[in-house]
Amino acid sequence: MSAGDKLFGRLLHRHPPPPPEPPEALRVPGFGLQMQLNADGRVVQLSGPLRHLLAQQTPGALAPHLLDFLLPHSGLIIEGAPAQWQGQTLDLDFYSLNGPPLHLRGWVQPLADAWLLQMLDIGDLLLERRQSRNREQCQVLALQIAEQLRLCSLTRLPEMLGEQLQSLAQRFQIPCIALALLDEQEQGWQIHQHYTAFDAPQLWQNDQRLGTGLDSLSGSAPQYLTPREHPRLQGMFGNTDGFAVPYHDAQGVVAWLLCGFYTPQQRAPDVTERDWLQITAALASPLLERLREHRHHLQLERLESLQALLGTGWWEVFSDSEEVQLAPSLATTLNLGTSRLPVQDWLDQVYPADREELRICLQDLQASGMPLLLCVRLYRPDDGLEPVWYRLQGQALGVGKNRRLVGFMHDISDIKNQQQSAAATHARLDNLIASSPAVIYVQRYDEGALQPVFFSDSLFPLLGWTLADCAPGTLVERVHPDDRLQYFERTRLLLREGSVRARYRLRDSHGDYHWLLDEAKLLRDDLGLPVEAVGLWLDVTEATLATEQVRQSEERYRILVEDSPAMICRYQPDLTLTFGNRPLASYLELAPEQLPGVNLGNWMSGEQREAFTRRLNHLSPEFPVSTAEINLQLPGREHAWWVWSDRGVFDEQGRLLEVQAVGRDNTEVRRSQQQLTQSAKMATLGEMATGLAHEINQPLNVMRMAIVNVLKRLNNGDVQVDYLIDKLTRIDTQVQRAARVVDHMRVFGRRSEIEQQPFNPAQAIEGTLALLSEGMRGKGVDLRISETGFEVLVRGYVDQLEQVLINLMVNARDALLGKREANPDFKPWISLYAERDTHTVRLWVEDNGGGIDPRLLERIFEPFFTTKPVGVGTGLGLSVSYGIVENMGGRLSVRNSTEGARFCIELPIVVPD
Repeated sequence: MSAGDKLFGRLLHRHPPPPPEPPEALRVPGFGLQMQLNADGRVVQLSGPLRHLLAQQTPGALAPHLLDFLLPHSGLIIEGAPAQWQGQTLDLDFYSLNGPPLHLRGWVQPLADAWLLQMLDIGDLLLERRQSRNREQCQVLALQIAEQLRLCSLTRLPEMLGEQLQSLAQRFQIPCIALALLDEQEQGWQIHQHYTAFDAPQLWQNDQRLGTGLDSLSGSAPQYLTPREHPRLQGMFGNTDGFAVPYHDAQGVVAWLLCGFYTPQQRAPDVTERDWLQITAALASPLLERLREHRHHLQLERLESLQALLGTGWWEVFSDSEEVQLAPSLATTLNLGTSRLPVQDWLDQVYPADREELRICLQDLQASGMPLLLCVRLYRPDDGLEPVWYRLQGQALGVGKNRRLVGFMHDISDIKNQQQSAAATHARLDNLIASSPAVIYVQRYDEGALQPVFFSDSLFPLLGWTLADCAPGTLVERVHPDDRLQYFERTRLLLREGSVRARYRLRDSHGDYHWLLDEAKLLRDDLGLPVEAVGLWLDVTEATLATEQVRQSEERYRILVEDSPAMICRYQPDLTLTFGNRPLASYLELAPEQLPGVNLGNWMSGEQREAFTRRLNHLSPEFPVSTAEINLQLPGREHAWWVWSDRGVFDEQGRLLEVQAVGRDNTEVRRSQQQLTQSAKMATLGEMATGLAHEINQPLNVMRMAIVNVLKRLNNGDVQVDYLIDKLTRIDTQVQRAARVVDHMRVFGRRSEIEQQPFNPAQAIEGTLALLSEGMRGKGVDLRISETGFEVLVRGYVDQLEQVLINLMVNARDALLGKREANPDFKPWISLYAERDTHTVRLWVEDNGGGIDPRLLERIFEPFFTTKPVGVGTGLGLSVSYGIVENMGGRLSVRNSTEGARFCIELPIVVPD
């Protein structure tokens, strides 16, 4: 009765029938589990051996409710009070101290003024039922698998096996599953088919060799094996959990079902070893049956094809019936109506001169087992054709009356017919010898060796030899020592294969070596034995030397290109690579064979790629070479700078076909330059510290005085709104002034951007004056600033140009202040102005400090060169400034004017997009 039915019965005031009388065994004290309950369903007392296995979910309660002992789903069965549970069989699941729940069955009966709940353990019954149901399901599954594999076509057999493995993996939640078969040829185990879940690591691959690690386990009892129990399996399972199930047949263990990342006791506890063996047999048995049938069919096809191609066939003589069985192809070749016929009819096909000899040989084979080897002629009188030569071989199998005579027949008519064409062949050979520029020779076969017996007349003009000079021992001595092994191998190959083509060096009568191309063919007699070899020597010395020069040239090119530390490549005008050497592939983290088809612009920003393409467009047949520094974003690296040189390849119309490039990594040098620039910038900030403090202190003093005045007015009670607004406005102005100075110091001190950007040089002039103007004037230096506000763009870094201007003005200030210490009446001034033309903008910094010693002008931009006292200057300011301007494509120069030094910064103007 369901919970709904019980509730519906209570609403109709129906009472359940009294419970059945419990069995006598259940009334025995201490049997199973007894729980004494009060009217509310609370547990008053526990008894029985199963009480020690219970786990209470609310420990410490005085009278826990029965629900505190039950799993949540069992609470739906016992709604209400115990009086409402009478007459029902209760299947309840209790919390257990051992982990798995206790499955108990019982009923409620009245006990005085309480209730007694009698319970029995039905866990084994449920387990047996579940295993029985799983066993039936596994049997049905095994039958379905076997049926699918037996009914599908051979072409679809691998696909069907993969589908069945996938179905098993999904049914039992196995991450990796594979079927391994015994490779009879390699004498080892091999993965035949596997399936891996999409989220699982791949343990195996199809056709993967597993070696012979499973052989030592093949003699085990039919059960599944785990890597923990058998260490030999750990490497096969990648040191993870798994198990292997064998399949036995008449030949022993011939297949294994492998399951990886899987523990059957935990993942499929209801599936027994017998079930796994049954599933494995369902996979392996039909598969092996189909594969063996297929191999047998292929062997028969190969045998038939081989017999048809060779013009041969097998035969077998049955002694008891005096009949002979011929291969169907042989019977068809001999135009016999049947493949089984009397021995006498078979002998009648043999030429009379050979028939008796064949009969005697067959009798000797039958009587003593002497092997049969005989060449006979067969003829067909009805066809009127020439006799056909066959070579018969046979042997005896078995002993006594059970002896069988088997063998084969091979058509050797072609060999016999060679004698008939020998005369025509010799005539053609004589004509060839007379007109050929090569040396034609004949070597006679004599006891395994080839003896020279003939050379054409062209031998003497080529090598200065005669036939007497070509005896076997003498000829080998004239072969170059490095080629003698090759010469001996040429002779063995000629005797084995029947033809040969070799190249080696021979020494002529003057001691010079000639490269000869030796082509020879071996002639055989009717029995197939070697008779003589006919060949020719062709002088290929010039071609061989030319080929060697080409090979050496290619080797030098390979060493130059492939082993060069520089990056060498070729690419099309759209930057698609057609070739790249190993250093380039290493930088791009690709294999050399992956470079063709890759676009070099993929590692550049849009601006860098546009500049790169624009530079290529400027190449021409008159100026095919261009060199620049390019910036790339390489895999796994922040940024890289390459010094890149391109050479264009043009067609006859002057169109760019291809670009050949050589590059080297300049990243470390560029980073060192950036670090040096940053260090010089920070040194400049350090030198400007005093002036910057003055820049900040001055607005602070103004604000302090304004506040003092306002406080005085407040103390005197004389407060006017206009006066307060004026003072507060002045304070706000000074605060903004100090904030601009601090913000500009922060922007100026940070690192420059990775790529150059277009900017107006007037921004650098404004930033320089913002940092230096007040300090300069405070020290009595007059700043003469001309008009610099015209609109023009240059490419580079605005903070670095500002650094250059600061360096020039600070150096001028120091020189001017030093001169004023010597002459108090001296009036120092610094002039900063700009001018431009069509392509260039020039920034001038000039002073009246008297100029620079002409002998030092050439060294003034050298690193660490300074005219200041020791400990005062680093000597890096002008050197770094020179590098910054040069990196922006410009030039920094200096000369003396009538009153002092005059520095000029020239920068190319860029056209905005």
